[in-house]
Amino acid sequence: MELKRVVVTGLGALTPIGNTKDEFWKALIGGKSGAAPITYFDTEKFKTKFACEIKNFDPTDFLDRKEARKMDKFAQYAMVAADEAIADAHLNLDEVNKLRVGVIWGAGIGGLETFQEEVLNFASGDGSPRFNPFFIPKMIADIAPANISIKYGFMGPNYTTVSACASSANAMFDALNYIRLGHCDIIVTGGSEAAVTIAGMGGFNAMHALSTRNETPESASRPFDGTRDGFVLGEGAGALVLEEYEHAKKRGAKIYAEFVGGGLSSDAYHMTAPHPDGIGVVAVMKNCLENAGLKPEDVDHINTHGTSTPLGDVAELKAISEVFGDHAKHININSTKSMTGHLLGAAGAIEAISVILAIQNGIVPPTINHTTVDEKIDPELNLTLNKAQKRDVKVGISNTFGFGGHNACVVFKRLE
Repeated sequence: MELKRVVVTGLGALTPIGNTKDEFWKALIGGKSGAAPITYFDTEKFKTKFACEIKNFDPTDFLDRKEARKMDKFAQYAMVAADEAIADAHLNLDEVNKLRVGVIWGAGIGGLETFQEEVLNFASGDGSPRFNPFFIPKMIADIAPANISIKYGFMGPNYTTVSACASSANAMFDALNYIRLGHCDIIVTGGSEAAVTIAGMGGFNAMHALSTRNETPESASRPFDGTRDGFVLGEGAGALVLEEYEHAKKRGAKIYAEFVGGGLSSDAYHMTAPHPDGIGVVAVMKNCLENAGLKPEDVDHINTHGTSTPLGDVAELKAISEVFGDHAKHININSTKSMTGHLLGAAGAIEAISVILAIQNGIVPPTINHTTVDEKIDPELNLTLNKAQKRDVKVGISNTFGFGGHNACVVFKRLE
């Protein structure tokens, strides 16, 4: 069967460097770091005392107070980003067929803060099982798309994908295929995460996954730098409105880019470490290009997974060189995690938004905080270091990889 074309008609972002899509993009181009000392809890006894928190956020600015209390932060973030994307798409909710509008979301963890609070409250009590009646619905990862669909009456496919840090890229690829196959006209997709908590920071510290550069947190996320020592935890949400091309054209929608394909693979190697030869990453990028009907030389820009870990960054760049050959030297490669930190299950969504806006605006955000060359990294690769670079981006890729070896890759193209 002939696949439908899919386009992006709405974007929403709530991130550590900007609470709207436009603020996020301005901060990306300006090379702004979102890392700072943690304000949510006392970090005195923690190895890492900083993260990329959302700033100046009050959920009651967007949600009814009673409704906000029924949601974990990750679900609040999802609602805010989705609201912005839906408004940005200028959907006439009285005219769309809501049976053909879905919500497919990504979250690697879900309501971690809710789970933490309920367990701490129980442990500090007399042993009586007094739990919040909203404990379970606040915690479960699928509640974010449920809340979005309930608010807007969207009755199409509705679920959450969970594949660690690849979760929202998985969600976007699923959404793409539902529309491609003709099952839906519109899908709201993306991801959210809110893991800057006692349990989140403590757990990642125990794995030795986080940077401990406490003296200068704003420069701690330094992908590809020779002195990188781990990732910086972030939080937030990104949302995209995907729409069947003819449906979007008929209603005169603004189109950011065409969503032309994606790929999935597994390292099948280790619980947390990447395959040293990047075999799974090579496979996922090849799968993505094949799925989109593109050749390696068609790609202008790659927003890498690039978490600022010693092993992961090198493995990914080696994989890019293998897949793209000599053309890899002509691609603008970057890592926006240098500014946002690692948003876990939401990373794929906000990084896809960055790629889409790079296509629209003809400029690639920088990889900030680079000061020291890593001799293991090919010096001929253009890692878009420290300053944004103007570039006519026709095709851009976003890579996301998760603990467990989950790899996802999505690709966007300027509409022709």
